[in-house]
Amino acid sequence: MNIAAISTPPGIGGIAVIRVSGPQAIEICDAVFRPFVSGNTLASRKSHTLTYGQIMNPKAGEVIDEVVASVFRAPHSFTGENVVEISCHGSAYVQQKILEVILESDLTENNDSHNKIIRLAEPGEFTRRAFQNGKMDLSQAEAVADLIASNNAASHRLAINQLKGSFSRRLEELRHKLIDLSSLLELELDFSEEDVEFADRTELMSLADDIHDSVNSLASSFQTGSAIRNGIPVAIIGETNAGKSTLLNALLGDDKAIVSDIHGTTRDVIEDTCVMNGTLLRFIDTAGIRDTHDTVEALGIERTFQRISQANIVIWMIDGTRLSESAWTNQLAADAAAMYSRIAPHLNENQKLIIVTNKSDLVPAESLSQNLSVLQEALDKAIHFPHKYIIMCAKDEAGYAALKQAIGEATKLPEVREGDVIVTNLRHYQALTSADNAILRVMHGLASGLSGDFVAQDLRECSHHLGTIVGEVNTKELLSTIFSRFCVGK
Repeated sequence: MNIAAISTPPGIGGIAVIRVSGPQAIEICDAVFRPFVSGNTLASRKSHTLTYGQIMNPKAGEVIDEVVASVFRAPHSFTGENVVEISCHGSAYVQQKILEVILESDLTENNDSHNKIIRLAEPGEFTRRAFQNGKMDLSQAEAVADLIASNNAASHRLAINQLKGSFSRRLEELRHKLIDLSSLLELELDFSEEDVEFADRTELMSLADDIHDSVNSLASSFQTGSAIRNGIPVAIIGETNAGKSTLLNALLGDDKAIVSDIHGTTRDVIEDTCVMNGTLLRFIDTAGIRDTHDTVEALGIERTFQRISQANIVIWMIDGTRLSESAWTNQLAADAAAMYSRIAPHLNENQKLIIVTNKSDLVPAESLSQNLSVLQEALDKAIHFPHKYIIMCAKDEAGYAALKQAIGEATKLPEVREGDVIVTNLRHYQALTSADNAILRVMHGLASGLSGDFVAQDLRECSHHLGTIVGEVNTKELLSTIFSRFCVGK
């Protein structure tokens, strides 16, 4: 069956592209295409050529638009089938009318007017056909969606690397190692009763250990890959009215969160993303931490602690207005130490902690320096891993330079170079984790002298999980789930 769809985003633009793929794609488009140069029908054109002409409504005899038609003949096309891409003007009406006349093609199979040969494409169906026709493996097909969704330099580079097959080649290397290990194990089983030694357990263990290191290295890259793809999570926490929502709005450049002098205004998690210095950040405003009898607010505070655990960077906002007097400062230091004891169980040494003393504009300059040192000394005694202090007024844009610099230093990710493999897809990570568990069982079986039959079963399971990544092992349900996330036209 031939398929067609609008491949550009919905809406009005300079140009739009309608894509048609299938065995009769060229003939179907020829039925509605009129070239400006006589004889330049699409059927007469070579692959990878452009033809200028008009799209007609054959039934009404009217011109819909002047277009450029691109012809790609099988198997040298994106889908591996005959493909025609029609570039038209970006009017939503024009796009829809061109798609309609293509889908209403009079071409039929076996002269049966009830058996149409073209239909509207399903989400991701063009890419699915590319996978099914061997133009790419499943991990490369998923990279197409990642490339479309990429919104920063690093995620774009990772998607390009995966699309070019960097990940696939790493998996192919692992597959060869598994084959070598399986072969040695099978030889050991076949000649177990003979006085012939093809591989001792030390060699088998060395191969298994090598596979484990490779799989574990790929799986371990997922935390970095997820941060690049989905944004580095930055949790903004603190007591009520410390200025968290003001900070969020300023960083995003939008009034995302309600700002009020009323304590407990933010009762749920509010988050949004922005790109800072080429890195995608996901800022998370949380409910202020305090003792409360309000059930809804208490649920919000519980979610705050969850977000602290999930964040790569934690910005702890402290209301600095009490730094104006020594007595108040001592109490603030005690309260801050107590607050830290509440958030400490949800922090870990791999996170970056930035402590922001806010509302510095409300403290006399002569009091700020001396009293701030009292607060910081109290926190230094409580916090036993690296942290950074920032003093600012969240309402003053000039004070954000130091905070943005601190965030930039905390978000340093490894530079993504051509050919680098960093796992960004949760499905891939889960498959790698399952494969690693299987190879660890192989290693345990070899070390404990387990029968080769049982070890071989774990080897097959490891191979199975790696195969699901590139589509060597798949089910209809898996493919439907993956490609349903694509846009129509891709």
